[in-house]
Amino acid sequence: MYDVVVTGARCAGSPAAMLFARRGYRVLLLEKARFPQDTLSSHYIHQPGVALLDRWGLLDELRAAGCRPIDHQSYEAPGVRLDGFSLPVDGHRTTYAPRRFVLDPILARGAVAAGVEFRESCTVGDLLFEDGRVVGVRYTTPGGAEATERARLVVGADGMRSLVARKAGAPKIVEHPRMTCTYYSYWAGVPAHFELYERPGRWIALAPTNDDLTLIMTYFPQSEFSDVRTAVEPAYLGAVRTTAPGLYERMSAGRRVERMYGTGQQENYFRKAFGPGWVLLGDAVHHKDSITARGITDAFLQAESLTGHIGERLHDDTALTAALERYERDLDDTFHNFYQGALNVAELKPDAQAELLRKLAGHQELTDRFFSTVSGACSFDDFYNDDLLTVLDQS
Repeated sequence: MYDVVVTGARCAGSPAAMLFARRGYRVLLLEKARFPQDTLSSHYIHQPGVALLDRWGLLDELRAAGCRPIDHQSYEAPGVRLDGFSLPVDGHRTTYAPRRFVLDPILARGAVAAGVEFRESCTVGDLLFEDGRVVGVRYTTPGGAEATERARLVVGADGMRSLVARKAGAPKIVEHPRMTCTYYSYWAGVPAHFELYERPGRWIALAPTNDDLTLIMTYFPQSEFSDVRTAVEPAYLGAVRTTAPGLYERMSAGRRVERMYGTGQQENYFRKAFGPGWVLLGDAVHHKDSITARGITDAFLQAESLTGHIGERLHDDTALTAALERYERDLDDTFHNFYQGALNVAELKPDAQAELLRKLAGHQELTDRFFSTVSGACSFDDFYNDDLLTVLDQS
């Protein structure tokens, strides 16, 4: 019997498994894919996520994998351009946008090095219940055999369509409609920093990634999904041409080296986080539109929160329940503003904050703090302070 079974070994599951194992627990990590395997992603890791990778001892391996460092951000909308970068977190200001077939195996290796038993190509199909409590999982092995494993706690880090959430009956306690659809690919010969371009109804994002390639993402309103998906490349190129003409010229001098990837299935919700014998993590518990690229960083923060709250109290029923309640409160306290912020950006209406952003131009410290509200290096309350009000009053 295991102390913890974690289902899903990507950005939420592997760090959680690793952190549980470092506390001395016996941990099984199950993953339906076989690494390295790519997955849909915006790739970007904000400063708090980079700081956690360093704390966990995994940042040097990410750097050695050839992911280009990022230390400059720009945002351009009608009548405004801002250049700067988020403030540092724990001394880390440089960020990265690694390919997922690079990042996810690094995280899984970190878990294995901590003592986690890692099984790939294993598909979890059901939960085991006793007296109303989850006590384990039933899964299919790589050879096709049915197997079961028991555990004190089952962690569902199995994504937006979480089987653990479905089988445990975890309801959505906050939910909003889908806002955007996104399509992206990778380009050679297109130099870039972390760049954002916005026009009404369009959003373009760029980030340098592995192998000297640049990720270029386009966002469209969800209402256009059925049209965009039938002619992806023309819609993608047309969005760049009309939203960021200078970028379109750079792309014309480069070349697309992979097929188009994308989705219109970007859900926005918080689920009930836990119940008897189970808890949800990462996209399984909370998902928002990827337009602010918060997914990886939020998964890291949640893994740190969950394992920190449980600590050494896994086998004390009362203490475990209290720890999971604190974790659930953390989800709301930490991610509510990021959630609402993503929904606001995903409306694709730049005029809503255009006046504020135009007044930030020329005020570098305020610009950097504005970028920091998205990264998490600066709270929204700290941004909207007396210094900002003074600038607004004088403008």
